[in-house]
Amino acid sequence: MRCPHCGNPSSKVLDSRLIEDGAAVKRRRECELCGRRFTTYERVEQSPLLVIKRDGRREAFDRQKVLGGMVKACEKRSIPLDVLNEAAIAVEKELRERSKEEVASSEIGELVMEKLKGIDEVAYVRFASVYRRFTDAGSFMDELRALLSERGRGENRSEKG
Repeated sequence: MRCPHCGNPSSKVLDSRLIEDGAAVKRRRECELCGRRFTTYERVEQSPLLVIKRDGRREAFDRQKVLGGMVKACEKRSIPLDVLNEAAIAVEKELRERSKEEVASSEIGELVMEKLKGIDEVAYVRFASVYRRFTDAGSFMDELRALLSERGRGENRSEKG
């Protein structure tokens, strides 16, 4: 692996660990010439997953776009980036397990909303408001009522159990 600092082709591995539920390896390396350290990632090359956009266009799935949408929904919330990254990884994993080469953007949006609902309700509502394109306060309030109703059912179940 070439050193990104000096270009030397020789480095030694200082530490390796599995990440992304064992789907990737993160390696900490040190250049044998300049002594600077850098990180590399090793992943299995997967077949492309195409996203069918609302207008019919197709583009390659990009986990960073999913993560970016989640980060935006969580602005000014105390949600660690690790939590959002793990959720984005889980979304991609679930999509790939469906064994389809193409997936509608609406399926991705629903999965992201499901993950955000379990992480932070405010982030969920923010994401839903953009994703579902609420056109008025009434549709926004309907979503809030559904969320509160669902939360109420969950509390009742936990009180009984």
